[in-house]
Amino acid sequence: MNTNHKMGWNLRNTYKTLPGIMFSERLPTPVKKPNTILLNKNLCKMLGLNPTYLTPDYLSGNTIPESTTPIAQAYAGHQFGHFTILGDGRAILIGEQLVDD
Repeated sequence: MNTNHKMGWNLRNTYKTLPGIMFSERLPTPVKKPNTILLNKNLCKMLGLNPTYLTPDYLSGNTIPESTTPIAQAYAGHQFGHFTILGDGRAILIGEQLVDD
C-alpha cells in the first residue's frame, strides 16, 4: 500500500493548469525539528486524512506527498508605476485535498 493511500491524500494542484507565468514549481524551505502543537483530528477525518500518519515532517512541508508537486503562485500588478510579476508572499502550495460531497 502506498503512503498516499494510508494517509488519505487525494491531492490535486489545479493552479498548475494555469499558464506557466502564474506559478513556479518550488519546494518548501526545510524546517529544523518541526513539532505538531495542535492537530484537529475531527477535521482530518472530514477531509479523509488519517491523523496517525500526519507527522510533523508532512505538516511542515519537510516531506512532500507522492502525488503532488509544490508550487509558488505569482502576483501580478502595478507597483511604483510599473507592471510587475512577483511571488505572492504566501507559503508554498502543496496541493488541494479533494473530498467526496
